[in-house]
Amino acid sequence: MKLTLLFSLLSLLPVIGQGQKGMQAGETLVSFSGEAQGTTYHISYQDAGRRQFKRQTDSLLADIDRALSTYRPDSEIMRFNRSGQHRFESVHFPAVLTKAGIIYRQTDGAFDPTIMPLVDAYGFSAAQKTATGAINVDSLLQFVGFSKITFDATTLRRQSAGVRLDLNAIAQGYSVDVVASFLEQQGIRDYLVEIGGEIRARGEKAPQQCWTVGIEHPLKRSLIYTTLCIRDRSMATSGNYRNRKEVSGLVMGHIINPKTGLSQPGLSQPGWSQPGCDKPEQHALVSATVFAGDAATADALATAFIVMGLEATQQFLNHRADLDACLLYTDESGQLKRFSTKGLLEL
Repeated sequence: MKLTLLFSLLSLLPVIGQGQKGMQAGETLVSFSGEAQGTTYHISYQDAGRRQFKRQTDSLLADIDRALSTYRPDSEIMRFNRSGQHRFESVHFPAVLTKAGIIYRQTDGAFDPTIMPLVDAYGFSAAQKTATGAINVDSLLQFVGFSKITFDATTLRRQSAGVRLDLNAIAQGYSVDVVASFLEQQGIRDYLVEIGGEIRARGEKAPQQCWTVGIEHPLKRSLIYTTLCIRDRSMATSGNYRNRKEVSGLVMGHIINPKTGLSQPGLSQPGWSQPGCDKPEQHALVSATVFAGDAATADALATAFIVMGLEATQQFLNHRADLDACLLYTDESGQLKRFSTKGLLEL
């Protein structure tokens, strides 16, 4: 789940306020926002020349959208989903597939962009807004698995007609990285880039002051659970507590386990035994916030962690000193609890 606009604004309002104060002391802050990829973006950076890069940012995001959007029938990914073979037209499609393959292998398949047949079946895709009825998971799992596609620097192919791609769980993080890299190429050293809640920050918002971000409370909507300091890192959060729908009497979350084909409900729901649909999986992890060196990695791992659950994610993090995470979960009484790695700085 991508974070809400409230999260984004909370992240940026302190930045803008500090920037305006700093400008009185000779510092300069440039801030702009816009809409792209079905969401909003907010960008702030320090630049002595007060250069404005909104036009270039919009152009970069439009290019990525033409490659990876599942909401555009003319995008590269949707044309591949229809034809089964595609010659890459941009650098973005193969770059994201390469990154997705890395995360797929690292998470033992918990992150898998061939999840589209299941996303459609549950009614969470742009083309399929409602569930297809009783969901036969076994018949769909034969089309899920990253090994069912092959690609090189120029061409992408699939094994069978049922295999289709959905890169939404990594595309916005990748977009953040592209915009951040562009700013760095322009000599920008202090910035915060946020697209749909995915964030990358470098440097400081003011001398000796880090950029600050908030994590939404999963059980109390529109409230912030905690505020954290971020410097020279990327951040993304996933969870099923907002984007859910009822399917055959059961509440399903939009994050689906690519190994089992079952929905991740995120919050405990009654009625598992009702007929007509495979029951959702049930575990305690409701929100996963990941801090990594790049936003694409943080984005994809946040989704994978919701699939993996609390204990498997904790074990994964034990072997990844390059990552930090804030995991929110419920105990047996339904109370919200928190697990955080040692590298997080809470304000």
